[in-house]
Amino acid sequence: MTIKIATIVGARPQFVKAAALSRQFAKSKEFEETLIHTGQHFDENMSSIFFDELGIPTPGYNLDIHGGGHGEMTGRMLEKIEQILIKEQPDMLLVYGDTNSTLAGALAASKMHIPVAHVEAGLRSFNRKMPEELNRIVADHMSDLLFCSTRTSIENLSNEGITSGVFQVGDVMFDATLHIRERAMASSTILDRLNLAPGGYNVCTLHRAENTDSPETLKEMIDYLEKESEISPTVFPVHPRTRAAMNRDGLVPKNLLLIDPVGYLDLNRLLGDASTVFTDSGGLQKEAFFHSVPCVTLRDETEWVETIEAGWNRLWKGPDFVQPKTDIPDYGTGNASELIVEKIHNFMSSR
Repeated sequence: MTIKIATIVGARPQFVKAAALSRQFAKSKEFEETLIHTGQHFDENMSSIFFDELGIPTPGYNLDIHGGGHGEMTGRMLEKIEQILIKEQPDMLLVYGDTNSTLAGALAASKMHIPVAHVEAGLRSFNRKMPEELNRIVADHMSDLLFCSTRTSIENLSNEGITSGVFQVGDVMFDATLHIRERAMASSTILDRLNLAPGGYNVCTLHRAENTDSPETLKEMIDYLEKESEISPTVFPVHPRTRAAMNRDGLVPKNLLLIDPVGYLDLNRLLGDASTVFTDSGGLQKEAFFHSVPCVTLRDETEWVETIEAGWNRLWKGPDFVQPKTDIPDYGTGNASELIVEKIHNFMSSR
C-alpha cells in the first residue's frame, strides 16, 4: 500500500521542518509525498533558496498567495488547497507550526474528512492576541495525529481535552540543524563577506506583526537593540515587512548591520559563532539553543518555556538569564522525523 501524503508549507520554519521529514518519506517506498507551497513567504531569500539548500523536493503546487489581511490570505489558501485535495485525494495532510498556511490546510482537510497530522502540536503562548496562537489552537483541535516536541506541549493539549493521537517525538528542527550544521560551517562565507569575527557579533531577526505594525513598539525595540549592540555589532537580516515598517517610521538604526534575508546555510553559520541572538521568532529561539548561543526573545512571552527554564533564553523585558545553563532532553536526539514517519505509518495501517 502506498500512503499519499500532502504536505503544506508556506514559511521559512516550515521549509526547514519539511526538509527533515521529506528525507524520511523519500527513504521509504511506502510513502508518496506531494508538497503544496502556499507562497506565504515569497521573497527569493526566504523561500526558494531554502528549497535549494535543504534539498527539498520541488513543490507539486505553488499557490503564490501572499499579502492581504489574515482573513483574506487564509480564505484564498483554503479555496486553493481544497481544489488540490479534491484532485490528489491524499490519505493524510501534514501541517507544521502555526501560520495561516497551517490553519488553511488543517481546515481544508478536516472538512473533507482527510486525517490531519500536526507537527509542533501543543505549543501555547497563552496570548490570544497573537494570530499564531489562534492558528495553532484551531489546528490542534482538528488534527488526528499531534506530534509534540515537549512534555509541556502534551500537558497543554491534555488541559484542552486532547489526549488521543498525541505523541512526544522530539523536535524536527533539531534534526534539520544536525543535518546542516557542519556543512554550513564549512561552506558558508558570510562571516568573511561581512567582515565579522567569530564571537564578535550578535544576530537579530524581527518580523512579527505585533512588533512591526505599531510605530511605538518598533521604535522601542530598535532603541533596545541599539543599546544592546554598543559593544558588539548586531547583524540584522531584515524581513520585508520589517524593512517596510522601518521606512514608514523613518528608523535608521545604529550599531545594527542591516542585510537582506539570508539562506539557511548562511543563517546557521551566523548562529554558530554569534555572541547573542535577539529574535521574535519561535524557531530561532530553539535554533540558538541548538548552537549553544544565548537568546533574548523580543516578546512578552514565549511558547518555548523550556528554553528559559534551561537558562538559554530570556524575555527582553523579563528577568536575566537563569544560571546555570542546562540541556533540554525533550528536544530529543535528532530522530524526531523518523519517529513521526513511523507513527504515521502505524496510524494509516490501522485504518
